[in-house]
Amino acid sequence: VQLQASGGGLVQAGGSLRLSCAASGKISIINAVEWYRQAPGKQRELVAKITRSGDTNYADSVKGRFSISRDNAENTVYLQINSLKPGDTAVYYCAADTWDPTETVVARYWGQGTLVTVSS
Repeated sequence: VQLQASGGGLVQAGGSLRLSCAASGKISIINAVEWYRQAPGKQRELVAKITRSGDTNYADSVKGRFSISRDNAENTVYLQINSLKPGDTAVYYCAADTWDPTETVVARYWGQGTLVTVSS
């Protein structure tokens, strides 16, 4: 599985961005796709997740502003980010998980990051 993240950039506070994560390779083994972010000097954190069945969940810090969606025909997962804040500045990474029958993650594939910078 290969993942290509894109869509980052420099935006003013209050603006919006849509990040894309295009998957290729053995797509059929993917059970969930996630977006993480890592701000300077901080640990990487999970911000949004979408499963094969379409279930989504979000970190409390981004609920109401971030929206994860997918286009199965394009093998792409999107992260819509609205009302951007300077605290959202980070490198955003997408990841794809494969599960065993108990839904335990057995493999995680990472894309390269895309930088989001929010100016005040």
